[in-house]
Order: sequence, then structure tokens, then C-alpha cells
Amino acid sequence: MPSQASNLFAPLASPLPPPPSGEVLTESQWKTLMAIGDTFIPSIETSSDPSITKLSVSKHVYTAAVNKLEEVVASNPEGSEGGIIQKYLEENASSIPGFKEALHRLFGEYLQDDARRGIRAILSALEKIAKGFSSLFAATWTRQSLALGRVIGFPQAPIHGKPGKGFDFSFVQFPSGDGAIIVETDVVIVGSGCGGSVCAKNLAEAGHSVVVVEKAYHFPAEHLPMSQADAAIHLYMNGGAIQADDASTAVIAGQAFGGGGTVNWSASLQTQDFVREEWAASGLPFFTSTEFQESLDRVCNRMGVSADHIEHSTNNQLLTEGAEKLGYRVKAVPQNTAGKKHYCGYCTLGCGASEKQGPTNSFLPDAAKAGANFIEGLDVEKILFEPDEKGRKTATGIKGWWKSRDSSGGVGGLDRITREVVVKGKRVIVSCGSMQSPLLLIRSGLTNSQIGRNLHLHPVALVGATYLAPSKPWEGPILTTVVTEFEDLDGHGHGVKLEALTMLPSWLLSFLPWTSGLDYKMVCAKFPYMSAHIALTRDRDTGRVYPDPASGKCRVSYHPSAFDKGSLVSGLLAAARIAYANNADTIFTAKAGQAFVRRSSLPESPSETDSRFEAWLLAIRKDGLAAGFGSAHQMGTCRMSAEEKDGVVDSTGKVWGVKGLYVADASVFPSASGVNPMVTNMAISDWISRGIAKKIKSGE
Repeated sequence: MPSQASNLFAPLASPLPPPPSGEVLTESQWKTLMAIGDTFIPSIETSSDPSITKLSVSKHVYTAAVNKLEEVVASNPEGSEGGIIQKYLEENASSIPGFKEALHRLFGEYLQDDARRGIRAILSALEKIAKGFSSLFAATWTRQSLALGRVIGFPQAPIHGKPGKGFDFSFVQFPSGDGAIIVETDVVIVGSGCGGSVCAKNLAEAGHSVVVVEKAYHFPAEHLPMSQADAAIHLYMNGGAIQADDASTAVIAGQAFGGGGTVNWSASLQTQDFVREEWAASGLPFFTSTEFQESLDRVCNRMGVSADHIEHSTNNQLLTEGAEKLGYRVKAVPQNTAGKKHYCGYCTLGCGASEKQGPTNSFLPDAAKAGANFIEGLDVEKILFEPDEKGRKTATGIKGWWKSRDSSGGVGGLDRITREVVVKGKRVIVSCGSMQSPLLLIRSGLTNSQIGRNLHLHPVALVGATYLAPSKPWEGPILTTVVTEFEDLDGHGHGVKLEALTMLPSWLLSFLPWTSGLDYKMVCAKFPYMSAHIALTRDRDTGRVYPDPASGKCRVSYHPSAFDKGSLVSGLLAAARIAYANNADTIFTAKAGQAFVRRSSLPESPSETDSRFEAWLLAIRKDGLAAGFGSAHQMGTCRMSAEEKDGVVDSTGKVWGVKGLYVADASVFPSASGVNPMVTNMAISDWISRGIAKKIKSGE
């Protein structure tokens, strides 16, 4: 019999690589930056004397804050720790051991050069504070805080379910030495995510030798779910998010073994008919064919996709109940959990139960069993080309730099080996995702002007609410409900869906507006009482990704158009009405000063509202939306097209004008999918890889 302790999640530590060496900021700049941090996340004391290092408030204000916090901590076991309220109020940015190191890593590795130069100039001149400092410090604090989780009762690991055992992957290792290491195979796949994993399975099972190369490292189930701070570095691109050039939109993309499928929210929606018809009308009839439906069903069947075993979280239940009260169309979202109940809200940080059937628990193990090989830690520099016997440009492999694990098996040590690696193959499949696939094509010398363009992001706007009773909103599945009432606002399939947000503190609290240090801490302490829903737009209009001229890192040029903002506003107002129908005490958005506080008297029916609420909605519509958008879906930057002038790949996934080179990921979507893109991505990759297998077999 297993012991009770063995059924509790206790994720192993996943040490981070050392932060970048060298001087990121000068000593005086660090002093200034941390002083700004202590302004946004202050140590709060009661004193009549002003302090230059703490936020001094009156005894009356301090006592009122303590009384409210006592109500919060009384309902959770973590709050029983002696003095936790005082520790929470006293905690500032400087007092948290990992805070400065996290900023050091962010500034040294993830900020673009122009942003870094601008912040240095700001810190030196002290003339202004850069826009976005509040978000920067809020995100860092909510991930690094020693007291926040204990005050709100947020467990560092799930208390439901039990740890699982994932597949035991084996990775190719290389010895130290000079010169490039040569690996030969039939097919090399760059990327292990939703597209690359399906390709690997299909091609390996067809009898071809396959090598999958991945920039990230694999962390097995015993390391999951990670902490919010570690997951941002180990499992996401750019330390957690990439800001659009105008700072309007935060783009969140997975960068892990298994790609976005390692950190997504289990939502498994098939491509809708009106989207398939739109894509077919563009000259790609495959999308309305039975073959595509077979691909959709095949990938769903492999993952055990079903809505039959869902037990909604409070966040999803509120969305369902509010929509039903208002007569909005609402339905359950199928989950890729092998036909089983999966009551866990932490999969954004990796699934420690191994129940979510993302790539690491489905397609990649299948590929390994069929003989595929895997290389982790390989950062691909470029695709290699040679002319064939007819002089046609032909992909022959990839070249990159491999970095080993350290001697303890982690990635935090200094004793790691770096080697140049060349993988030669008859076919090259690029599956790096919509942010990185176009950059690899550009680095490799391809000049098609469509590469990197046609970026769709499904931008989202946030509506949060607080209720009178705590609900532990982090418990239960993340996304099991979708409201489809507003998905076609223009008659052409463009509109919004309403979905639940992952209820991790750093995901919601870092987007809340900041007015003062004390107010922000008091709002954060209400997290156990909160719900949060998003209006997700099927964007009509597009942006682009491109390499930074200095560093080569991914840059994003995107701002939701006036048309798409109109959709977002409609969705935001509908989400607010749902919160109102559920008798929310306070309803808020990501914009400062834009909160509705309910009076004690309630309408007699869900459809009845008071004049103050209607005036609040009208003000939001008039104000519109300027910034504060988020995105976890990226599509279209290597668009599939019927003609070369309109896209990057043809209907088989082959890159126009190049032999033997394919793209298989969400970047080939002809336009936005309108639903969480995992299943569509997998189905297209299923089609592409089966076609490649047939061509190899026939000798083409």
C-alpha cells in the first residue's frame, strides 16, 4: 500500500541556469531600480513620521488593513503561521532574496537592447519612470514573494490528485571536444511541441529514422508543477512574456520540451466549420475534406479528448452559471486528459500528475517507442542547403549549438559542455512555433516577404470580480467552459469567446492596476475571493514577428486594430454582465480606476441591473481599450497558401521554392483559428507528416 505521503505533490527543485555575467546595471542604477521596486512593493509601517524607505500610514489605516488581512488568513491553514500578516506588510522588493536576481536575469537575457538602453537612461537621468515598471515589479513580486502565498493560502503544489510517472525519455549526449559533431537521419524535426511531436510519431512509426531537436530541456513529472518563478524561465519563452513593440500586448509562448502543450490548459477544441470553410475558400480545399476531419479525430482520440468527466472549478462554474442566467450560449470544453477527470489548476506550470495528454505524455513517447531520437538543449542557428542534381535549392539538415546538462543532471551548474552540432537529413521539418519558425527561416537566408507576417494572436481582455466568500479559485481544472454567444459579431466569423483565466497569483495579480503600494497589497490579499474571465478575440487584422537587428531575438509588431478592439469591448462587457448576474461584490478590468463596487441591494432577477452598473458599462464602451492586452495563442507567421505570393508554405506544408523543407506548427494557419489552437495545429501536422512519409517511401 502506498503511504499517504507518496500521494502528495512535492516537486523536485529545478535550479535555474546562472544569471548572465557582466554588468547589467551599474551599482548606482541598481540602487535606483530597487528603490523604485520598494515604491511599488513597499514595506508598510504605522508611523506619524515620514520615511524614505517605508510607506508610513496612520495607525487607523494600518489597523484596518490588519483586520481585513486577518479575515483572509483565518480561512486558510497557511495563515496560521505566527506573524504572517506583519511579514506580509513589511515585505518589500529588497527584502526578497530572489527579487534582484530575477530582475538581473530579465534585464540581462530577456529585454531587447533598445529597452535595456532606455531603462539605463531613465535610471541615470531620473527624469521619468518607464511605462510598465508597475507590471515589471508586480510580476516579479507575485512570483518571488515569500509572504503572498501564505497570506492568501495558495499552496505551492496541488492538494488534489496525486503525482504521476511520465515516460522515461533518453536524450543523445555528446562528448567534449572541438569541431562539429555530425548526426545523420532521414528526417530532422526542429521543435518538440504540438506540431513537431505529431510529425515525429507519424514518421517514426512509418519506419523512417527521426531526430527531434529542442532548444529547451525536459523536466519529468517529478519536477512539476514548478514554482511560478522557475516555470517562467524553464518553460516559457523570454522569461515569461514578450512585449509587443508598443507595449500594448504581452505575448506568452511556451518554450519547453513538448512546447506549448506542456503548459497549456487542456482545452481541446476542434476547428470550427466556418473557419474551415474560410480556409478552403482561399484555395485550400483540404480543410473541408474528410481527410482533415480524420486528422482532427485521430489526434483527439490519441489524447483521449472528452468532456464527459469534467468537474468544473469555481471559476468555470461561475462562467457557466452567469451565462445561463443571461441566456448566452455556453458549452463545456473537451479536455485532453485520457478520458479521465483531471481536477488540477496548476498545469500552466507543468502537469505533475502526467494526466494531461500533451506531447510529452502522448505523441513523443509514441515516437520514442518507434525509434525516434531526441536532442535537448540544441539551439538551431540555421537550416543547411545544397543544390540537387537539377540545381534546385534543397534542405539537407540543420546546424546549431548544443549545451549539455551539468554534472548533477540539471542546468544550473557551470560545468556544462557546448558543442557545435550538424544534423543531416533528407527532410527538414520546422516546428518552432509562430514566434520562432519564421526567425529560423530568415536566419537561414530565405527572403520570402511573407515570412513573419500575418501574425494572429487571439488578443484577450480581462474582467475580474471579487465575491463575499472565498472559493480557493486555483483549485480545479483551468478551462472547461466557453461562451460562444459573441463569436460571430460581423457575420464573417470574427468576434469573441469568453473563457476562464488560469487562477495562479502571478497570472492575474500582475495585470491588476496599481494605484499605491498599500492598496495593491490589499487587493492582492483578496485573491481567494476572486474570479477572472477573458474575452478572447478571433482577430481579423494582423501584425508580424521579426528578428531584433542587434540581438536576433524575436520582436513583435502588433496592436489590436480598431475593429478587433470593438470585439474585445463587446466581450468585456458581456463578461462583466456575467459577473454582475453572479452577484459579484466588485467587478474590475486591467485599467486603473475602472472598477464597479456593488451596493448591498441586489436586483430581483439576473437580467435586471441597476442604473449605476449600466452607466459603468457605458463608460467602458466610450473609453474603449488602449493597452493591457494579453495573448497565449500565436498563429499565421508562415502562412499556408494556394499561391506562392500569398504565403510561406503550400498545401502540403512544403516551403515555397525550396525542396525538402517543411513547416508544421500553428504558424501555417491561413488565419486565426478562433479556438485554442492545439488540436488544429496537431491535425495539420498529422496531414503534413503523413504526406512526407508517403513521399519518402515513393522516392520523391
